[in-house]
Amino acid sequence: MFHYTVETTKTIEGAIASLEESLMEEKFGVLWQFDIKDKLQEKGLDFDQSYRVLEVCNPHEAQRVLSQNQMIGYFLPCKIVVYEDAGHTKIGMPKPTALIEMVNDQSIKNFAKDIEERLIGCIDKAV
Repeated sequence: MFHYTVETTKTIEGAIASLEESLMEEKFGVLWQFDIKDKLQEKGLDFDQSYRVLEVCNPHEAQRVLSQNQMIGYFLPCKIVVYEDAGHTKIGMPKPTALIEMVNDQSIKNFAKDIEERLIGCIDKAV
C-alpha cells in the first residue's frame, strides 16, 4: 500500500493542531498548509469537502538525504493530508518507502523507512 491513513474523532482543525505538536517533537515543521476546498471555491468550482495538505520538513534530514541523492528533492517536502470523508476526519500520507522505490537507490531505503516510521508516529500521536 502506498499510503498510511488513520481516522480520528477530532475536527480538521483539532487534528492539525495535534499533528503540529507531534511533528515538532520529531523536529518537523509545517512549512505550508494548502486548503484545497478554499482554493477550488475561490476559482468558482463546486467542492464542499474539507481537505488540507500540509507540507512538512525536518531541515536536517532534508539536507542529509539531498546530500546523498538530489533526486529525492522531487518528493520534498513530505506531505500529510487532513480531510473529511463521509463525516469522519482522516489523516494520511504517502509512504516514503513507497516513493523511494521510484528512485531505485538502495543506499537511502533505510533513510526512507526511518522517516516513514517517525511520521507515522506523529500521525498516531495526533489521533
